[in-house]
Amino acid sequence: MRNPMRSHCYPLSFLLFLTFTAQTTLGAESGLIADDAQVVEVQGGFAFIEGPVSDAVGNLYFTDIDNNRLHKLAPTGDLSGFHEPSNRANGLTLDLDGGLLICEQEAQRLVKMDANGNISVIADGYQGKPFNSPNDAWVHPNGSIYMTDPRYQYPQGSLAQDGEYVYRISPQRNEVTAIITDIPKPNGVVGTEDGKTLYIASTELRKVFRYTINEDGSVANRTEFADQGSDGMTLDEHGNVYLTWLGGVSIRNPSGEQIDFIRTEQMPANVGFGGRDGKTLFMTARTSLYSLQMNVEASR
Repeated sequence: MRNPMRSHCYPLSFLLFLTFTAQTTLGAESGLIADDAQVVEVQGGFAFIEGPVSDAVGNLYFTDIDNNRLHKLAPTGDLSGFHEPSNRANGLTLDLDGGLLICEQEAQRLVKMDANGNISVIADGYQGKPFNSPNDAWVHPNGSIYMTDPRYQYPQGSLAQDGEYVYRISPQRNEVTAIITDIPKPNGVVGTEDGKTLYIASTELRKVFRYTINEDGSVANRTEFADQGSDGMTLDEHGNVYLTWLGGVSIRNPSGEQIDFIRTEQMPANVGFGGRDGKTLFMTARTSLYSLQMNVEASR
C-alpha cells in the first residue's frame, strides 16, 4: 500500500493537481457524503502513514512506516503511540475474531496481535523463501487471507521471491499459495462481503483489477475495474470501491463508474471507515490523517 510515486519527481501538471485545497465534489449527487461535510485534518506531523482500520468499538489503528510505529486514535479523539518498533508495518486489517493482522515489511512476514498485545506469526514466506515485503491483506469470510507482496523500500536489497505476487493463506493458516503472479507491483487488496469478488491494485500499471473468487480460493475472470492507480482501498456497505490516488479518493460503484471524488490536500495512501458510528472515512495521506463524515459505513 505504500506508493512508489512518493519518491519520484512529478510533472508540473501532477504537482498542480495535488495542491487543491481539501474539498469534496459531487457529494450531493452520490448521497454518500454527509451534508455540508468537509475534509478535516485530524493530525499532522507524521512521516508516512498507512493502513487505517477500525475495530468494533471505533478505535482506529494506522501505521507510520518511516517512524516504525503503530498509532491508535480512540473514538474520543485521543491519539497515542500503540506499538513500536513495528518492523516498518504497512497494511493492517482485522481477523475474523477481531485480532489485528499486521503486514511487517522489514521482518517480511504477516503477524497477528491479540487483545493483550501478544504477537504471533501467521506466515513468513513461500516455498522456503521469505516474503519480499508484505504490503496489504484482506480476510475472506471463510478465514483465508489474501496478501500482496511487492517490494518498495523495506527491507533494502534484492527480492527474496522470484516475483511480486498475491498470496492466499488457507483458513487453517497452514498453507500459502501464490494465486496471482502476473501483475507487477500488486498493492492494495480488498474483497466483497460475500467473498465472491477480489480487487487488486497495481501501482506500476496504474490500474485496478477485479477477479472472481472460486470455491477453492483461487481466482479467475480477471477484468479491468478502473483505469487508474490506487494504493490502499476499501469498500462501503453498498459495494462501492474507494480508490486512493492522485488528488484524493475516487469512489466507484460496483460497475467501475466514478460516482464521487474526495479531494485531499496531500495524496492519500489508504482509506478506511471508523468513528463512533462507523460513518467516518479516514484517509492516511503522507504526513497527515484526514477524516470526512459519511452517510455510509464499511462493508462487513
